[in-house]
Amino acid sequence: MQEKIKALAKKYAAEFIQIRHHLHQNPELSYQEFETSKFVQQKLTELGIPYQVMATTGVVGLIKGKNPDSRIIALRADMDALPIVEENDVPYKSKNKGVMHACGHDVHTTCLLGAAKILNELKEEWTGTIKLVFQPGEEKNPGGASYMIRDGVLENPSPQAILALHVNTILEVGKLSFRSGKVMASADELYITIKGQGGHAASPHITIDPILIASHLVIALQQIISRNNNPFNPSVLSITAFNAGSATNIIPNEVKLMGTFRAMDEDWRFKAHELIKNTAKNICHSMGGEADVHIDVGYPCVINNEKVTQTAMKQAIEFMGNDQVSETELRMGAEDFGYYAQKIPACFYRLGTMNKEKGITSGVHTPTFNIDENAIEIGMGIMAWLGCSIIP
Repeated sequence: MQEKIKALAKKYAAEFIQIRHHLHQNPELSYQEFETSKFVQQKLTELGIPYQVMATTGVVGLIKGKNPDSRIIALRADMDALPIVEENDVPYKSKNKGVMHACGHDVHTTCLLGAAKILNELKEEWTGTIKLVFQPGEEKNPGGASYMIRDGVLENPSPQAILALHVNTILEVGKLSFRSGKVMASADELYITIKGQGGHAASPHITIDPILIASHLVIALQQIISRNNNPFNPSVLSITAFNAGSATNIIPNEVKLMGTFRAMDEDWRFKAHELIKNTAKNICHSMGGEADVHIDVGYPCVINNEKVTQTAMKQAIEFMGNDQVSETELRMGAEDFGYYAQKIPACFYRLGTMNKEKGITSGVHTPTFNIDENAIEIGMGIMAWLGCSIIP
């Protein structure tokens, strides 16, 4: 079976590199993936794979092998792009100025379509059912995964496990990485407005200076992690915007702060939310001001199921060779795949795309992100193999 999958991945690699080029040239922002969704539907129709549409632009296909009720595995890819102006000088450069597949979702969608073609061609030779999940909106709260779950992606039939790959720009092409347990952080957006009483900068004694208050608050917020969180429990709080004022001689009425809070532990995550709110309000009140705090709760931690992940890693070693499979590093980035992992056993793994000799080293979310396209053959092959070999 392995050899057949490898042979088909090799046979169809050029075809699916062209599919990746099409997707890369036609990126769409989160929850606006209308043409991408139509394209995926068209490809599934050509393959004779039944599907349904959910969460407006999401597509869910179903491939039944022998004894289809014996095991049900979901394979997931995301489809949305980012608001970035592409700087790559390639024939398949984005045609939608200001929108770019800078996080590799074009690669993920391509690999899942490729795996679908392979699995469908070999469906008389493997057991169970494969659920193909093409989801929208991974890049933007509340996350397309939450809408897909709301609309029943984990029902009728209910998968026993779900797997997804993600490009890794610091891992050499030809390699994969896996990690059991905590893999990626939760991500929450912070919006804080500090209200004071503005006035002439030469008379600060008759004002309530929100810039001074906000300055104290930015420092104090860092103590929430350094003095409340277990140092062995990764967490990050970053204030990324400090907006106020319009002139050198005017103290403004308010300051607006924005930032992000990341955690690897759901209990600590929500305890920290309360500490953030209380710290902001107490500091502002102590200095005569007020604070409005809004925390936009984002994606949960990605926690890989140990059994499924260890099995997947073992199968990947069998498929790729021991030297080609390593352990994924912890990351404070976030992924809405965490929603699936909260519901059913999950495995989120990495596909190497870097090639230093070709100058392909740019990170995700950059204007020069690209991949060594040899990763397409590997990605579609491993996804197909794991889909038909994993025993939950």
